Amino acid sequence: MAIALVTGASRGIGKATALLLAKAGYTVAVNYRHNIVAATAVVNAIAAQGGKALALRADVGDEAQVMAMFSALDREGEPLASLVNNAGILFQQSRVEDLTAARINQVLSTNVTGYFLCCREAVKRMSHRRGGQGGAIVNVSSAASRLGSPGEYVDYAASKGAVDSLTIGLSLEVAAEGIRVNGVRPGLIYTDIHASGGEPGRVDRVAASLPMQRGGQPEEVAEAIAWLLSDSASYVTGSFIDLAGGK
Repeated sequence: MAIALVTGASRGIGKATALLLAKAGYTVAVNYRHNIVAATAVVNAIAAQGGKALALRADVGDEAQVMAMFSALDREGEPLASLVNNAGILFQQSRVEDLTAARINQVLSTNVTGYFLCCREAVKRMSHRRGGQGGAIVNVSSAASRLGSPGEYVDYAASKGAVDSLTIGLSLEVAAEGIRVNGVRPGLIYTDIHASGGEPGRVDRVAASLPMQRGGQPEEVAEAIAWLLSDSASYVTGSFIDLAGGK
């Protein structure tokens, strides 16, 4: 078996992805930051469907915690085949003129630095150049990287723009080393992250503005992630799948 690490896997898109990858035969590493109860529930759900999983606590914006998480993976004795960079944060809806440096830096630390650190450690383990067996990385970006999220989360949107650039650059850097790097850009998905922005019902409020007239489900995003990680996408790298209902 091989390991798939999913960051931010205790809820939402990360949870749906972890469950789906377990069905595909991966040993799933369920990363979480605080909520051990939710992470353990995901691990138990995977075990109940006959899969294998472990929970790993780490704040991906903290380099020492990321290093410790990957060291724990090394001790599992299975190769790391897939990384899903999914952990992300946003804060109360705000205009740029009201943002603080502390908020901006916190968003960038988790949403950008965290992705870089996890990619760095994954490449060290996957790259043919370093004796690895190859692998695939999917970075969870957002339609916000294209749309900007004016009046709400421009800092979050900017962090996802950086994720897009990371995806493109890294895909080219490691394409000849057996590693594929792609991204997904979800739009309005029914997850708990909207509550962090102060509007739990945001998806329902704006769903009518979408061409498809509805929000998306985490499982719909998970399906795209799982495909990008699979051998069915063996000739796909540096690409993005938009899951935004047509917007």
